[in-house]
Parts: sequence; C-alpha cells; structure tokens
Amino acid sequence: MNSILSRFESHLNVERNDIDGVALLAAETGLSKQRIKRIMQQGAVWLSRDKHTRRLRRVKTALRKGDVLHLYFDETVLARVPAPAELIVDEGAYSVWYKPGGMLSQGSRWGDHCAITRWVEAHLLPRRSAFLVHRLDRAATGLMLVAHQKRTAAALSALFQERAIEKRYRVIVHGRFPAAGQHTIDTAIDGKAAISHATGLAYDPERDRSLLDVTIETGRKHQIRRHLAEMGFPVVGDRLYGEQNESEDLQLTACFLAFRCPVSQQVRQVVLPESYLPQL
Repeated sequence: MNSILSRFESHLNVERNDIDGVALLAAETGLSKQRIKRIMQQGAVWLSRDKHTRRLRRVKTALRKGDVLHLYFDETVLARVPAPAELIVDEGAYSVWYKPGGMLSQGSRWGDHCAITRWVEAHLLPRRSAFLVHRLDRAATGLMLVAHQKRTAAALSALFQERAIEKRYRVIVHGRFPAAGQHTIDTAIDGKAAISHATGLAYDPERDRSLLDVTIETGRKHQIRRHLAEMGFPVVGDRLYGEQNESEDLQLTACFLAFRCPVSQQVRQVVLPESYLPQL
C-alpha cells in the first residue's frame, strides 16, 4: 500500500468525464480524501491536459477523459512549515518581501507550499499572481522581489541578467576579516565568472567572528558562501561550505536592493529594516 511509503509518485489516466479526482487518487494511493485535498493545496498534485501540465488545486475541477493526474508524495516535504514571509513594500505590479530562512524561492513538483511565490499568492491583498524574478538560497534570509504581471516579471528578470540591480548582503563569518578596505574575490564558480566584494564592519574577539557588508556583481549559486569560504572565512551556520557541526542558522541576509523601476522609471531603493539584520 503506497500510504506506508514516505516518498512515491502516482500517474493516473482519467477514463471518463467528470470522474472525482480526489476519490481516484485516494483509491490508488491509500491516502484519505482529506489528505489528498491538503496535498492538492500544497501543490503536489498536477493535471496534464492537451499537452499542458499544471498544478491542480481546485477539488471540484471537472476532469475529462484523456486527462492524466499526477501525485508527488514526499512526507518530508509536505510536513515542512516555514516561518511566514513578511511584506516590505507593495508597488502593485511587484512587491518586495522578507524571506525567512527555510523558505524556498520556488516550489518543485513535490509541492510549493514552502515557496515564497505561493506564500505571496495566498497572503497578499488584493490577490495577485506571483512570478519569480530572482533567487535566494533556502537557508539565507532577506529581500526578494516578486512580480505580479508577466511583463513586469520579464522587465525585472532582464535587470538581474544585465546586472542592473545593486544587491548588498549583511554576513557574519568565522575569523577576523581584514578591516582595511574592500576585498574582491573573483574566482570562477562552476566555470563561470563570479565577482564578490566584501568589507569588514566589525569584529567580536570573544567569539572570533566578523560582520561583513558584501556586494556581488554576478549571481552564481552559493556565490557568497563559496567565495568567503575560499578566503578562509566561512559564513556562520553554513554546513555545506563551512563547519558541518554548526547548529545556528545561516547568517547571510540580503539587505539592500537598488534598481530603476520598470513601471515608474524612477530609481528605487529598498533597505531591510535593522531588526531583520544579523548582529554580532
């Protein structure tokens, strides 16, 4: 019985019109109808129709013969409950949010209830679609832009690709970071150019930790974490590139965004309130 498994997937052909999709999935998987409904809301049920596949959330969606239902069940993923994202500013066509640690930038076929895009769609008023335009590591915290129109999403994505958005991060690292001036790290990441600039702001001798201001010219995967670890100053809480036995959360926060607004054409700056920033 699939219900005893912690991870599985089911793909069911719909044999006739107006069949009850919830009942069909429950019978196939051994999960209760109520559980199937919750899983649908969590974004782990998909509907394929006419060569198009999309998430299926509405329990009463009329199914047609020839449709295919997909259920992706992962007990670990579905059990996650991230801290809530918090609205920083709403510009109508886009908004800026504080993403907490543990929240994903986007979902997967196994669910999207832990993704900021889904959180925004479910909580922002008035209700709007949410389009991802950039990413922030799951363990990281801080500012994220979310678009609410396709044309705005395309315009903001282009700004990121053209490196026309200034991004700054507040980071705590192990060790005494050099206090004099800005330090540039330009080691390629995965064969691609990557440039980071780090400036020491403060040092705690008792804990042997430094507070840094970091800016990046590129946006490679785990760029800041990898560059600082390479310098010998791993980010506190980074169990991937730093100390594996650490229990603290990752001390890396996106704290500043500056860009020319694609709607108003005015230069826009968003600064994360001090209360959200990591402190020595």
